[in-house]
Amino acid sequence: MNRQKNISQGVDYTVIWLYALLVGIGILCIFMIEYRTDTNWLQSFIGGKTNYSKQLIFAAICAVIATLILLTDSKLFTAFANLIYVFGILLMLSTFVLGKNISGSKSWIPLGGGFNLQPVEICKIFTALALAKFLSQPETDFTKFKSQIIAGVICLLPAVISVAQHEAGMALVYFCFFLVMFREGLSPVVLIIGFSFVALIIATLLIEPDTLAILLSVAAILLIFTFRRNIKKSKGLLYLILVIWFTCVGIQRFAVPFIFNNVLECYQSARVYSAFGKDYDCSLNKKSAKKSDKAPRKPDDYNVRQSKIAIGSGGFWGRGFLKGTQTRGKYVPAQHTDFVFASLAEAFGFAGSFTFLMLYLFLLLRIIAIAERQRSTFSRVYAYSVASIIFFHIAFNICMTIGLFPSPGVTLPLISYGGSSLVSFTILLFILLRLDADRQMVLR
Repeated sequence: MNRQKNISQGVDYTVIWLYALLVGIGILCIFMIEYRTDTNWLQSFIGGKTNYSKQLIFAAICAVIATLILLTDSKLFTAFANLIYVFGILLMLSTFVLGKNISGSKSWIPLGGGFNLQPVEICKIFTALALAKFLSQPETDFTKFKSQIIAGVICLLPAVISVAQHEAGMALVYFCFFLVMFREGLSPVVLIIGFSFVALIIATLLIEPDTLAILLSVAAILLIFTFRRNIKKSKGLLYLILVIWFTCVGIQRFAVPFIFNNVLECYQSARVYSAFGKDYDCSLNKKSAKKSDKAPRKPDDYNVRQSKIAIGSGGFWGRGFLKGTQTRGKYVPAQHTDFVFASLAEAFGFAGSFTFLMLYLFLLLRIIAIAERQRSTFSRVYAYSVASIIFFHIAFNICMTIGLFPSPGVTLPLISYGGSSLVSFTILLFILLRLDADRQMVLR
């Protein structure tokens, strides 16, 4: 009896209520998309044949998983962090042998009964635990370059495998761990370089290559002129400016075209280009040239255009519950998974969407508050990992549905249909709650 009392003490029930509310909203959104007036809604929920009834089953399974996690000793997460990370990597690699191809991505393992497991979703949890384990070790000095490289490898190895599985969108999520490392002492220079690289890629897509090369050259000349006195004292600054100029020009003239024409698939390159109002010439794509001709497909921005129409049709107050024309008419592809936000925006409008996003904001702020009250580095790093993962998923998904970001196939946390996604976010959050309940302990 005392053990049960101790387990309930210290658990942050605010996060649990927010979690339950968001899961309920997710089931409601899927229900709005699929429900038909000629069906008995109660039987359809119990039958387990519709996506919303399956999501309800996933939610029930998650409730059991959450309870088991809260009954677990926190020390187990530190003891097995590295082992389960290796297991996660092996599980991702197993998809190349056992994987099932879904929508062009061989990142799913069939479990039978129509259920599939996506290891890249679960591996986010293992990566968060492994990073927390590494950074909490007494011998880890994160100010040293070697430790930063090791942490970077831990975070990016699953991303590399994910790209090989044609899941570039999920691979992007793993870059969220750099925000965690920044909190733990990673130099801001690394983030500046990363954002500069992204800005250079965008500039390469928007500006004609020769014009951009001239602009970069002019910028380099201006820098040399501005710091001419410092350059007279030390030639190292001149060499640094020239190296940066040479690298930037090389990236925009050779690296970026190589990535879009040789690394990414045609549809992936087209999605990125369309996000910036540009058309991509698939005849330049070497991967597509190697494949046989296929039947013509819808334009790569079709999903986004239909999503924007659905969101816009909701107006300020929305069309109302079960009154959406775009999402209920199935005009929006993948509307119960990647574009589930469109159904909510169409039904409840700007007011409902804003309220919904405030729930996410409240959840993120609560997780950050939990992170800052931890005594253990392990728990703090893990908590910030949870916040970063959720934030990246929300930002990518919402920006994707309104056309501000290429369509990467990233789910909306606790809302999008899918057992792998719901289970992974459940485990992610409830491990945090278990660690927070034992925040007076120092875990390594």
